[in-house]
Amino acid sequence: MIALTESQIVAWLSPLIWPFLRVLAVFTSAPIFSSRAFPLRARVGLALLIAIAAEPSLTGQPVISMTGPDALGAVFQQVGIGLAIGFTVRLVFASVELAGEVVGFQMGLNFASFFNPSLNTQSSAVAAFFGQMSTFLFVVMNGHLMILMAVIKSFEAFPVDQNFLVALSSLKLYNLGADLFATGLWIALPMIGMLMFVNLGLGIVSRVAPQMNIYAIGFPITLTVGLMGIAVTLPMLDQPMMTLMERAIDLFARR
Repeated sequence: MIALTESQIVAWLSPLIWPFLRVLAVFTSAPIFSSRAFPLRARVGLALLIAIAAEPSLTGQPVISMTGPDALGAVFQQVGIGLAIGFTVRLVFASVELAGEVVGFQMGLNFASFFNPSLNTQSSAVAAFFGQMSTFLFVVMNGHLMILMAVIKSFEAFPVDQNFLVALSSLKLYNLGADLFATGLWIALPMIGMLMFVNLGLGIVSRVAPQMNIYAIGFPITLTVGLMGIAVTLPMLDQPMMTLMERAIDLFARR
């Protein structure tokens, strides 16, 4: 009869359960993985498969008993770091959607808003379009593989222990807030400049010909120029998104 001790069971399950919790937390908060179209059972099964595949490469990790006093702290750490990875990638999408909000405001399309189920908020048409484009770029540039790489690399920068607050303080996620606004305005800057000159020209026309209804002709002109600006600048969206994505992944790949 085969007899297994508690230490043997812990030694087998400990290298598997902690990566599983961290990957599952990433799937709960990261874009695309956290979509309602992704079934919960498939999410759990994929997280378990990734944890099994990554277990041989996670060497040197401490063995923590799941019934010991350090287990609760380790659970909080894995869930916290996983949620932080997903939240960081979500900021990349938020910067692109911010650019869409700014462009839509300049074009006069902010009144055309609708409910966004992914964020549970109202979103303008241009911001939703930019959000869909960022999703396509995320898949094309293998962003899902970058997320998985960040999860595996995070075990080197943040090994399994109960020091959740120490890991959270060393991440400095608040620095990404400045990058969010800077990248969003950087993406929207060409279209803002074009629309500013259009509004300036419309202002001159309204002063030269006051009898002209500037509101009747201003909206079609700004809408046309804005759509042309989106068509011209959209192929260049991959560079700022890739730059911000690499910066977000580097937070977890190294200290």
